Amino acid sequence: MKKQWLQVYVAAVFEVMWVTGLKHADHVWSWAGTFIAIVLSFALLIKASGELPVGTVYAVFVGLGTTGTVISESVFFGHPLHAAKLLFIALLLIGIIGLKLITPEHAHAGEKKGASSK
Repeated sequence: MKKQWLQVYVAAVFEVMWVTGLKHADHVWSWAGTFIAIVLSFALLIKASGELPVGTVYAVFVGLGTTGTVISESVFFGHPLHAAKLLFIALLLIGIIGLKLITPEHAHAGEKKGASSK
C-alpha cells in the first residue's frame, strides 16, 4: 500500500505543476510541459485508485495539490500568504491527515472487480 500512497503524493506534485502551468504558460514548451504534467498526474492518480479507496485518494490528492499550489504561488510568483490563508491550509492538511489515518490499509477500491464483501 505504501507504493500507492507514494503515487498519490507524486501525482499531487504534478498537479501543482499543471495548475500553475495553466496560469503561467506562455509558449509552446511551457504548454507542452503543462500537458505532460496533466497526463502524469492523472495516470498516477488512476493507478493508485485501483488499490486504495477512491474517496480518500481523491481528497488527499486535491488537498495536497491545493496546498502546494497556494505555497508555490507565494514562493515563485510573490502572491501574499496571509495568516488566515495559512490557517485554512493547516485545517485542510489536518483533514487530509485525519482521512489517511482512519482509512484502513487493507481497504481496496470496490473490493476488486465485483468480488463479494462477505
